[in-house]
Amino acid sequence: MADVKIETYTGGIAATNGHLLKLPGGTLLVDAPEGVADWLDAAGVKVDALFLTHQHFDHVLDAAKVRSRHGCRVFSWAAHSVNLTLERLFGAVTGTSMAVTPFEVDELLEGKAYTEACGVTWRLFHVPGHSPDSVCFLWEEQNLLFGGDVLFRDSIGRTDFPGGSMRQLVEGIQTKLLTLPDDTLVYPGHGPHTSIGVERRENEYLS
Repeated sequence: MADVKIETYTGGIAATNGHLLKLPGGTLLVDAPEGVADWLDAAGVKVDALFLTHQHFDHVLDAAKVRSRHGCRVFSWAAHSVNLTLERLFGAVTGTSMAVTPFEVDELLEGKAYTEACGVTWRLFHVPGHSPDSVCFLWEEQNLLFGGDVLFRDSIGRTDFPGGSMRQLVEGIQTKLLTLPDDTLVYPGHGPHTSIGVERRENEYLS
């Protein structure tokens, strides 16, 4: 991955990753966990595009704030929906208040195989099972995948939320992601990065 620098912010109650890339055509943020907007301000970074891998609350709590402060375009599989953010479910289960500020989606990705952002063509993989709107973003020339909560190092996304399906998730990973080159780096929504080759060989959920 020559000349591609990735910085990762991790924040919020679920230790959610927000990945920042400075690209030839602008600066890209993947996901907007709680606190990332202030982190960007402290670093003096201006974001041109925001990719949302899915809308679970821990990935979008700062989405409206980032869009407002930076005037960036927001890319998401679906329009903002409280059915996808799970904020009501979280509040009911924990007895606490959880509210995601609604945000505008500038580019809806549903039904698309590719999108353009920051001078890069990104290949899209819709891989539901963790969330109905889960989408992975692949930069083919760099073998670089941002997978959200679909695939982790030695694990996969949990499937016990509304709309979840273990069968659907595993099938989607096997048919869409494991066909990629072994050296494809995977930057997930939680935890450290991994590679397609490592997960193909070692991930017990995919054997």
